[in-house]
Amino acid sequence: MEGTTAIPVKEGQREEIEDVVIRFAGDSGDGIQITGGQFTLTTALAGNDLATFPDFPAEIRAPAGTTFGVSAFQIHFGSRDIKTAGDAPDVLVALNPAALKVNLRDLQPGGLIIADSGAFTDRNLKKAGFTGNPLEDGSLSNYRLITVDISKNTLEAVKPFGLSQKEALRCKNMWTLGLVYWLYDRDRKPTADWLRAKFSERPEIADANIAAVDAGHVFGEASEVSDGGRAYTVAPAEIQPGLYRTVTGIQATAWGLVAGAQSVGLDIFFAGYPITPASAVLHTLARLKQFNVITFQAEDEIAAVCAAIGGSYAGKLGVTASSGPGVALKGEAIGLAISVELPLVILNVQRAGPSTGMPTKTEQSDLYQAVFGRNADSPLAVVAARSPADCFETAIEAARLATKYMTPVMFLTDGYLANASEPWLIPDADTLERTPVNFHTDPDGFHPFLRDEKTLARAWAIPGTPGLMHRIGGIEKSYETGNISYEPENHQKMTDTRRNKILNIANDIPEQTVEVGTEGGKVAVVGWGSTYGPINRAVNVLRNDGLDVSHIHLRHIWPLPRNLGDLLRSYDHVIIPEMNTGQLVTVLRSEYLIDAKGLNKVSGQPFKVTEIVSAVRDHLEAHK
Repeated sequence: MEGTTAIPVKEGQREEIEDVVIRFAGDSGDGIQITGGQFTLTTALAGNDLATFPDFPAEIRAPAGTTFGVSAFQIHFGSRDIKTAGDAPDVLVALNPAALKVNLRDLQPGGLIIADSGAFTDRNLKKAGFTGNPLEDGSLSNYRLITVDISKNTLEAVKPFGLSQKEALRCKNMWTLGLVYWLYDRDRKPTADWLRAKFSERPEIADANIAAVDAGHVFGEASEVSDGGRAYTVAPAEIQPGLYRTVTGIQATAWGLVAGAQSVGLDIFFAGYPITPASAVLHTLARLKQFNVITFQAEDEIAAVCAAIGGSYAGKLGVTASSGPGVALKGEAIGLAISVELPLVILNVQRAGPSTGMPTKTEQSDLYQAVFGRNADSPLAVVAARSPADCFETAIEAARLATKYMTPVMFLTDGYLANASEPWLIPDADTLERTPVNFHTDPDGFHPFLRDEKTLARAWAIPGTPGLMHRIGGIEKSYETGNISYEPENHQKMTDTRRNKILNIANDIPEQTVEVGTEGGKVAVVGWGSTYGPINRAVNVLRNDGLDVSHIHLRHIWPLPRNLGDLLRSYDHVIIPEMNTGQLVTVLRSEYLIDAKGLNKVSGQPFKVTEIVSAVRDHLEAHK
């Protein structure tokens, strides 16, 4: 054993800790996401609350051992309520020098590093930009260090199974996982069961990986690889009783779309074109055909949204998904759906930067695009999910609004929510609200823009319904007949009606509530989307310190909740953390004429709790 002192850890002497943040990091071919996923599964089964943050390299296959190819997976778990994936890791598992180079700056002072010394060769050190070996030159003296030749130990553990050296080295992530399982008192059985199921057709691969997990665990137990003789345990969290599973934002979104479609009595027609990080929605829905889901991979973004509109015209729930660049390409067709007034759910999984930007990094910079980003006056409804599990409820709401008001609905999530996971209390499908669609079937007095007096939604007549032949299209139509019309008064009326229909949704959504704190007071920290966890935790920290701070979080971005203006004006200060340069700030200032202040971050990474805590403290100090 290298780099640490062996001090026996006797049974019952594990230190119980409330929570811990672990980051696994290595080359994109090291199976880091699988490692994190298995640790997440085991942790969920142990009853801990948790949140994860997978961090992928943008390059499809960067040169092995370079900083561009580093993949990471962070998990924050504990015996208390966990809202975020953690500001900084307490433990960094680095499977090569590049992983150490990229992630060391985030590690807590005094944090623990577990490094694969076998990967710290001269060649790999040079690739990562090191001039010396940090495991030996004293540059890591501010951290606790465990160095193990993981590659060598893995090869030894899997030797009986006759694998090639390449296949054998692929097991080193499982050896590492076994070591960390021992350090944090995790159960190996769920991983063994998963490996046997995954490699059922190649049992020697399953057996080798299981042996690697066991060997890593035994190494920790026999060698007492620990932090100065300490190993740890984390008690189960106190959570609401029920049946749980871990869920990613993509999974919850797909299942929510299915639930939403069934709640309104429709089949889904999903049309998409692959784009990071939204592609997995298509992959997930394609496996749900038993729930009357039809999926179609189109040749481009424009074809995808046009096909989805066609699905809605035919009486399905049309759905499409993309990220900001793809939504931009869909813009004219989204305007068509607004003009012809057909339901359409548009999922925008936001990513960082304009154009291609940083495809695997997260951002919230498409709010302008969602609310305003089309030619002409083209309003639609916009909703945003706050957490991976919340994507389920938000997708149901998007389906409800789209079909009730015959409108496209933009559903905003982002790269962090899409890939992150958390425990999800599985709902009882029988308790979901049912709001079935009523297709128009009466030919008496029918025309395409016959409207519901309350919602202003136009009648939805499925093509082929006897007596209801009609046409729709992008050229402006007569309010009274549906025929093409260039009359100025008619265009004014149609534009006003489409706008009023969307604004009217404010009367059909809940009034805005306060997540933490009071209605009115010194400071409101207002957020939307994936900033929920960091804001919520930060506000609780500030309130525990005696500060008058409250948290407000928006699901409905457009139209805004009807009481929001009065609620915001009841606070002395409004601070809005966003992963953009201030888009919700602009909207709230223009709508309510309040002096909202932005806290903005565009690094491709989620907010840290400490960033929000510090910003609020600084603001209060400056306004004493």
